[in-house]
Formats: sequence, structure tokens, C-alpha cells
Amino acid sequence: DVIFVASPCYNQSMRTTINLDDDVSAAIEQLRKKANLGVSEAVNQLIRRGLNAQKKRKPFVQRTRSLGLRIDVNNVAEALELLEGPAAR
Repeated sequence: DVIFVASPCYNQSMRTTINLDDDVSAAIEQLRKKANLGVSEAVNQLIRRGLNAQKKRKPFVQRTRSLGLRIDVNNVAEALELLEGPAAR
């Protein structure tokens, strides 16, 4: 468990206890040892890294396949009948 003290903008200190998952706790300890930081400094740095991280998304690519059909779409009714069949009406 970690106890956080709210920033000094409050008139009185407010303490909050949170439960950290093992991987988060390990990351805090690793950063503390590596950078010689206190718990609060390490937590703040890790939170800032997470807030500033860019979410990487793959660009959308439309995949198409050739059906080998050539349809004249000048007459929409005929094109729909060809694609859906005469019973679709």
C-alpha cells in the first residue's frame, strides 16, 4: 500500500491509500533504485510517462478483392437485381 498526500493547494493535507499491482510496484522500485528517487518522485515520473505516451495505432488500410465482375451501375435497379437476385425485391 502507498499513501499519497494531496498537493499543497488544499488547506489541510489529505491522505489516500491505494493498492498497487505487483508490476507497478516493481516499476516504482526499479526507477527508485536506478534514479535514486523517493517513492513520490518515482510515482510522479511514471505517471507522467504514461500521460505523455503516444498511443501507436496502425493506419487503416482498406483491403479489397477482385470479384471478377463488371457491373454497370448506371441503372441501380438492374445492378441490385444482378447482385441480390430477383427475389430480393
